[in-house]
Amino acid sequence: MNWFAAHLIEYAKFKDGIQDYYPFYENVVLIEANSAEEAWDKATQFGKESESNDESVTWNDRPVNMVFAGVRKIIAPARSEELNSLPKHGMELTYSLLVIDKEEDFRNYVNNEPADVHYDE
Repeated sequence: MNWFAAHLIEYAKFKDGIQDYYPFYENVVLIEANSAEEAWDKATQFGKESESNDESVTWNDRPVNMVFAGVRKIIAPARSEELNSLPKHGMELTYSLLVIDKEEDFRNYVNNEPADVHYDE
């Protein structure tokens, strides 16, 4: 068995009015599987099971359902062999390779400002 990091997208679906924006989480979950394809299937099942219709959940005072939108990507964690022991401070679990075409966008990204970013899979 190998370890994979599954990026799951879960969004807040408004129960009232118009869905005028899409607040969402990208949750990274550790999955144990024999292959990336099996990890995808397990991650999909995990995401579906995590959906919530809890009446008390709100977003900006609006009632929502938390809906699993899908698996965005599966990646093998960096240093996967280290995951056979307990996690420790400074252990790299996963990474994303990104591409930014312009220096201004790069500086914006680093400063958590709007930027044109592309994932390089």
